[in-house]
Amino acid sequence: MIKLASDFGALIRERRKRLGWTQTQLAERCGTGERFIVDLEGGKPTCHLEKSLIAARAVGIELGDMKSATLPETAAQDDALAHLPRFDR
Repeated sequence: MIKLASDFGALIRERRKRLGWTQTQLAERCGTGERFIVDLEGGKPTCHLEKSLIAARAVGIELGDMKSATLPETAAQDDALAHLPRFDR
């Protein structure tokens, strides 16, 4: 499951590489600059959502795929919301 911008970026990068595309080629297909793709794949949390979704579609990721996306295993997932900031502390 994608929980962080870095997860989304890693998935975009993995799919782009699987297609054999460079970051420049993906940027051209999306109508964006290469810097945007670099930031997106790097997990920049402030990347423009619409451009991010265009990039996802360009590499074959549909919005419905986000929940079941297989990502490299990181930390144990004890709490599904543990990644969210808490403001009650």
